[in-house]
Amino acid sequence: MSRRIGVLSGVLLVLAVAAPAARAAAIDFAGAVDVNGCSGSLVRMPGSRDDDRALVLTNGHCYDGPWPVPDEVLVDQPADRAFDLLDGAGEPIAALTATKALYVTMTGTDIALYQVASTYRELAREHGVRPRTVSAERPARGADIRVVSGSLRQIFSCRVDHVAYRVLEAGYVTKDVLRYGPACNTGPGTSGSPVVDAGSGDVVAINNTSNRDGGQCTENNPCEMDRYGVITVHKGIGYGTQTHWLTTCVAGHRLDLDRRGCLLPRPDPRI
Repeated sequence: MSRRIGVLSGVLLVLAVAAPAARAAAIDFAGAVDVNGCSGSLVRMPGSRDDDRALVLTNGHCYDGPWPVPDEVLVDQPADRAFDLLDGAGEPIAALTATKALYVTMTGTDIALYQVASTYRELAREHGVRPRTVSAERPARGADIRVVSGSLRQIFSCRVDHVAYRVLEAGYVTKDVLRYGPACNTGPGTSGSPVVDAGSGDVVAINNTSNRDGGQCTENNPCEMDRYGVITVHKGIGYGTQTHWLTTCVAGHRLDLDRRGCLLPRPDPRI
């Protein structure tokens, strides 16, 4: 009995190890977008419907208007931002144009969420591309992730090394930020890339910065601050802001910042 169980366990172990590898290999560029020097992705929320206007997610610092100042939140801004939608091999298959920027901020997080003219159903029918779902779950430390850059046509593979309490960069503060393992050597052109859970294929964060030179809390040299105010610097390490916040602000298929439990920063009427 022990020998049979051991053989069976070994078979199951091989299958368990092989399955995630097969799933991870399936993560490609389908749905990634090139945002003229930044990256991004075609996304949907857990409550989105096929006939909803499609959404494109990138960084707030990739916004085509002036950068939001610290503590500023922009909502429902007119936009005509152009995106190149990619297929699985990283080839452009469609040119998308934003009709508006639903939400833009660099405070607390670093995101720009655009709406385009096409629906998810139209994009699937005409181009065979479906969006990635933004996960409602917080990624765990040690999670196997992929950073998919539509601009560089490169996929970085690593694990979540740490969740930083705060990340400071040139006057901006983001919170609960994923610190990547060294294998995700991201840099210019990767801003806005979706951070994809290798198991589920869902978006769990959005790549937004890395410490290039070892500087402390300056532009392109973010630092970490713990809850006691202690500052640390990790040269060469990249970061991504969590995206589950977005799912807490969706009512049906609409972004609703007044929804109970919404975690995204709201516009400050004084700004």
